[in-house]
Amino acid sequence: MVEWGMQAAVAGDVEAVAALKAVVMRGDLERLGRWDEDRARQRVRERFDPAWTWIIEVDGAFGGSVALRPEGDAHWLEHFYLDPRYQGAGIGAAVLRRLLDRCDRDGTLVRLDVLQGSAARRLYERHGFVFVSEDPIDVFMARTPRTVTPQR
Repeated sequence: MVEWGMQAAVAGDVEAVAALKAVVMRGDLERLGRWDEDRARQRVRERFDPAWTWIIEVDGAFGGSVALRPEGDAHWLEHFYLDPRYQGAGIGAAVLRRLLDRCDRDGTLVRLDVLQGSAARRLYERHGFVFVSEDPIDVFMARTPRTVTPQR
């Protein structure tokens, strides 16, 4: 069993996140005719905010990132990248569950966008995200908070 955890990001994590995005998103972006490595990395640099970002550590090493950025009445799930070596091992689903449990307790709607045709969409659908709208590149999804029964 692989050990994993999450820790708060710091500003210096931005380049590791940008590099991982370039690896993880390349195939889908190439398929959509939108691959530009410099642009992919720059978008992370422009939007990265350590206040809302966690680093996913796997066996004590950098394994990914995820952000949950508040905006209005919702949070946006962003920068969710997991090193391909760890994909399919249940880590991404566990990370997502941890964040969604928090949003459920807070009664917070969660929004995201996923690339058209991305396998990640199935993960999000399994966790209660539903289609909202789409454009030629992105599918926009949302998940309403689940009712949490107070513990006695």
